Amino acid sequence: MSFGHYIEVGRMDELSRLDSPLHRLDARIKTLTTAAFILTVKSIPRYEVSALMPFFLYPFALLSAGRIPCGFILRKLLIAAPFALAVGILNPLLDRQIVLILGTHEISGGWMSFASIAVRFSLTVSAALILISCTGIQRLCAGLDQLGLPQVFVVQLQLLYRYLFVIAEDGLRMRRAVELRSCGQRSLRLSTYASLVGHLLLRSMDRAQRVYQAMAARGFTGRIHVLHATPMKMGDFFFLAGWAVFFGAARYWNLAKLLGGLLAGDGA
Repeated sequence: MSFGHYIEVGRMDELSRLDSPLHRLDARIKTLTTAAFILTVKSIPRYEVSALMPFFLYPFALLSAGRIPCGFILRKLLIAAPFALAVGILNPLLDRQIVLILGTHEISGGWMSFASIAVRFSLTVSAALILISCTGIQRLCAGLDQLGLPQVFVVQLQLLYRYLFVIAEDGLRMRRAVELRSCGQRSLRLSTYASLVGHLLLRSMDRAQRVYQAMAARGFTGRIHVLHATPMKMGDFFFLAGWAVFFGAARYWNLAKLLGGLLAGDGA
């Protein structure tokens, strides 16, 4: 079983080649919109968990417009969730000030900030995954280049995406070779893992040197040329402007609280 099976990189490439209104949008517009979304989500105060709820409209709208399976994005979130949750796991112990009372239950600031981290993680990571799935790494890098990002950053992103899976495949082959020689022993010692990581690092550095020499021999000057530079259309600007207005409104007003108040008023 390959590394690509776990992260489904081939599936991401397949999704980026679909034809939908979202896929046809300019890569720069989608990148700017996603960047605005992430910055707005990050700017919400840490205790305002309810203010984050309306922002789920953005990833769900993109999933629908781009015909991207929700299960595919959810699997990626579950893989990275332990790392995000580890960031705020101690918050309930460090911040015990009561900031919310629900009936007879008192909720401390630590639990609120922990929930805020989980929701922010779900929003921002899903938005980034959807951006890659509906754009493709080549079009995305071309858009970043056109936006004026440093060429070093764009090249590093392209090479990282291209060779990360090669290195991971090497690591899995090394692990499989050790297991075949371990006489059925399932758990490996820490020293064995350390040796595997060291050898993988040396092999990766050696491969990187050979790849660079091969690229330099073929005229590589530090820039990877792409063929996806396309002009922006009026619909692209409407997409960016429409979502920017929504992000601004959701940041300035707590839309979830306002909606709850309206519903409560109607019920009364």
